[in-house]
Amino acid sequence: MPTRINKQQAATEIAVILNRLYPDPPIPLDSSSPFTLLIAVLLSAQCTDVRVNLITPRLFEIASKPESMMKLAVAEIEGIIRSCGLAPAKSKAIQGLSKILVERFDHQVPKTLEELETLPGDGHKTAQVVMAQAFGIPSFPVDTHIHRLAFRWKLSTGRNVVQTEKDLKRLFPVNSWNKLHLQIIYFGREYCPARGHHAKVCPICSRYGRKSLFG
Repeated sequence: MPTRINKQQAATEIAVILNRLYPDPPIPLDSSSPFTLLIAVLLSAQCTDVRVNLITPRLFEIASKPESMMKLAVAEIEGIIRSCGLAPAKSKAIQGLSKILVERFDHQVPKTLEELETLPGDGHKTAQVVMAQAFGIPSFPVDTHIHRLAFRWKLSTGRNVVQTEKDLKRLFPVNSWNKLHLQIIYFGREYCPARGHHAKVCPICSRYGRKSLFG
């Protein structure tokens, strides 16, 4: 019989694998400031990072600060970001949050989760990405890919992303969260995709996948 492995041991060993494969994972979205990162993360909803990085240079050439972005017409923003998907809603959110940053936050992106979540188009996951990648504040953004892998690796029940975030934060040390969420994303793209996945050759699923025996 294979040795039974508990979740904490599995998490520790998974972290070793991820650190070996991705010792210094780059931030996938191009940005030059907390504001441009916030906009890029907002645009990444239901859109690839590659597509966002193709779109944002033109947008940020015109408006790279909230005071200039709020002056753009929603239609102008929409015209630039149209290929990103959900453009009507995203363009309204971009103009709206820019105005709020100017009027309520002295032109600055706030550094607290509670304040970030009050911005249009800035949900819990987006706020945590900004916290982690713009300010280096320990956060564990859980997108659909991380949620899927945590369930596949039996580190979480898969009930919802809120529960997955709680489970992963409990299993991994705080000082690893900011790097770890990027490592899991890169691993999922390279080794553990939703479709066409080969569990027997996956460095993690071959040992810790849902067919493995651990509690």
